[in-house]
Amino acid sequence: MIVVKKYSNRRLYDTEDSRYITLDELAQKVRRGSDVRVIDAKSGDDLTQATLTQIILESDAARLLPVPLLTQLVRMKDDALAEFFGRYVSLALEMYSQARSGVQQVSPYFPFAQMPLQAADAFFRMFSGGVAASPRAAAPPPPREPEPPPPPAAAVRDDVADLRRELEELKRVIRQAAAPRREPDDPDEDDES
Repeated sequence: MIVVKKYSNRRLYDTEDSRYITLDELAQKVRRGSDVRVIDAKSGDDLTQATLTQIILESDAARLLPVPLLTQLVRMKDDALAEFFGRYVSLALEMYSQARSGVQQVSPYFPFAQMPLQAADAFFRMFSGGVAASPRAAAPPPPREPEPPPPPAAAVRDDVADLRRELEELKRVIRQAAAPRREPDDPDEDDES
């Protein structure tokens, strides 16, 4: 484990190489597989998380994070943000690493495995006569049931005539329901006046 001391002027001192390093040099050490621990030179506080986060956020890849996502993350409460990063991002990264490892294992036998999915799919369609490479696209469409023969013209005319009759009946019922109802005169009403 490489111990790096961080000074108040933000300079990083690599205790293994006995020299000051840049944040980019520290990132290169991590990418090569070195485990690092960054500590505050004065207080001894562990600054590893903050420094690694800084490396990620200052990388070119951070520009791929859309502003609405970043805004939502800033608005989240600390416990929800911790759960999001601790659970979901960690799980997604683990799944991605496993998938990438699997691709690297089969790449000696299948050289196109490392192509991006869209490029590989286009490549296979080009060389396989239009058949897609992805299992979803390669699956044959479900068998369609044969369409029934069209009904004879007389049956269609009868159905249309029946529908027209039903429509006219509905119109008549609606008109009757909408018309104001007249109540017969109540003989008792005259007595009260």
